[in-house]
Amino acid sequence: MAQAMTATVRAMSKEGRRALPRRAALTMTEAAVRRVAELLSRSPEAKALRIGVRTKGCTGMSYYLEHAAEKKKFEEEVRQGDAVVFIDAKAQMSLLGTEMDFVESKLSSEFVFSNPNIKETCGCGQSFTL
Repeated sequence: MAQAMTATVRAMSKEGRRALPRRAALTMTEAAVRRVAELLSRSPEAKALRIGVRTKGCTGMSYYLEHAAEKKKFEEEVRQGDAVVFIDAKAQMSLLGTEMDFVESKLSSEFVFSNPNIKETCGCGQSFTL
């Protein structure tokens, strides 16, 4: 026979509460912070860069980025320096713990996401599976 599990809730005064530091859902490198801030400065109506995940590509999911004029309900806000990023509500769990970088080479410039949750990527690196 399975035992029932119980939980108790205890009310605490505001003075007795300790705030634990929250870890950001997404961290940005200095290069990414500079690039996001630069993109936002070019678009005065944009308050942030929105990051989300769409079903697309060879292995199932792909990131998308767009300018955001306002924060939508349930979006996570990440601020680092002058950079502001909104994480789409549907993408929050898949982006948890991700580092966002901006990389420039002679042939391209792009945001690169180092995501510890990814299990598989396609050959071109544009899509992934969790």
